[in-house]
Amino acid sequence: MIYKHRTKSDELTIFEFLNKRTELSSKDKQYYLNLKKGFEGELLFDSMTENLQCDCLILNDLLLEVNNTTFQIDTLILIDSKIHTYEVKYFEGDYYYDSTKLFKKPKHEVINPIIQLNRSESLLSQLLRNHGCHLPIEASVLFNHPTFTLYQAPLNLQAILPTQLNNYLRALDTTPSKINEKQKRIAALLVSLHITKSPFSKVPSYQYEQLRKGITCQVCDSFSIVIEGRKCKCEKCGHKELVADAVLRTVHEFTILFPNQKITTNVVFEWCGVVPTKKWIRQILARNFKIVGVHQWAYFE
Repeated sequence: MIYKHRTKSDELTIFEFLNKRTELSSKDKQYYLNLKKGFEGELLFDSMTENLQCDCLILNDLLLEVNNTTFQIDTLILIDSKIHTYEVKYFEGDYYYDSTKLFKKPKHEVINPIIQLNRSESLLSQLLRNHGCHLPIEASVLFNHPTFTLYQAPLNLQAILPTQLNNYLRALDTTPSKINEKQKRIAALLVSLHITKSPFSKVPSYQYEQLRKGITCQVCDSFSIVIEGRKCKCEKCGHKELVADAVLRTVHEFTILFPNQKITTNVVFEWCGVVPTKKWIRQILARNFKIVGVHQWAYFE
């Protein structure tokens, strides 16, 4: 049973919008692509754990704090009076283990996720003890990209490799288990302690003037949008969308990128770009938002 679903982070959402509307630096671009790739790997693991038939509680994407230290757990499963935690890594290609270090071939050292795993395991244990909860924790790094290969891995490595994943989940699914009230209380506690605003965000600074204006295609993100009757058409891929839906989607982007800015007819007209009249914009906003104020002071919320 999925007790806490995974949602796309605000950081990734903002990066997606910025990637469409401005030229990210090479450093920011690489960070964004890694963030996006990591999220894809987590969703892939979610698609597998949601098929578990055993009696368990699955908590995805926990951000917690103990003793002024913040830590993240990609996936946590309560089953058989035990807590399983997973650090999901969607690495591609050939890697090898050398002592306590992890390298991508031929010889590029990467941060060893085992270190991060041990840190989060220790902090989770402290957090639970502080709340009077005592359950054993079994922590693993999960490598789930199909092209990932790890050479020279020690037998006792706290890792699940792509070739082991199906058998691992099959064994987990056949574990005799019955979720009790204690485990439900632990799940509820962790969700109540989850931090919704991440302190780790690396979104670069940006200004309204720097961003490209316009409605983008819902399918291919192109700005090649023309208005045909009541619909927007993408001249690149041919996708069509109601103008009202496209405007509301674009307004949503604006509110995420500029949460402190008021939604006004003039602002949305300029932000969307291709809608021919302010009257049309005003009608769409009036049907979907509450109007506050009058005349030139009016805005929507």
